[in-house]
Amino acid sequence: MGLWISKLYDALMHFSEEDPAKIVILGLDAAGKTTILYKLKLNEVVTSIPTLGFNVETVSPCKGVSFTVWDIGGQDKIRRLWHHYYNQAEGMIYTIDSSDRERIDEAREELFGVITDEAMPKGVPVVILANKQDLPNAMKPSDIADALKLQEIRDRKWFIQGACATTGEGLYEAVSQLGTYVREYKRQKSAY
Repeated sequence: MGLWISKLYDALMHFSEEDPAKIVILGLDAAGKTTILYKLKLNEVVTSIPTLGFNVETVSPCKGVSFTVWDIGGQDKIRRLWHHYYNQAEGMIYTIDSSDRERIDEAREELFGVITDEAMPKGVPVVILANKQDLPNAMKPSDIADALKLQEIRDRKWFIQGACATTGEGLYEAVSQLGTYVREYKRQKSAY
């Protein structure tokens, strides 16, 4: 029995290391997507400018988790192109600026636009990162979940995590959970 479990563990580790899952990071402009990507990749805060296209990096932020991450710009004109990037996604990190209360409705509309789009593969798991929790006016993750109406998402697994991209707080919990969801998603997808 122990040998079987060891072989299963080795197979899962080989699967995750050899075949990084395609993850898209989406969200409105200035939500912190690029900062998150490079915090995961380099464990550093990098100075960034608004992403006018995309950044792609392969990251292994925690044991057994390997992602090829597509960080796509969040400006209005670029959002219309998102579907070209998420059509083969196996997971999504949707980033919210927790201090941007004025655009929470816009963030909700964009999120639901993505998960209901035919180009987004059915059932792709989503981690919502409630970023910038270090700011004094930041909404709590539970308030963001309510404002985004996350309870209405029933066709995929989702998880919300408070985070601060500059310190890394909450990022590793989020990607660890996403890694679990992505493994389940890939198993279900390969069963069909």
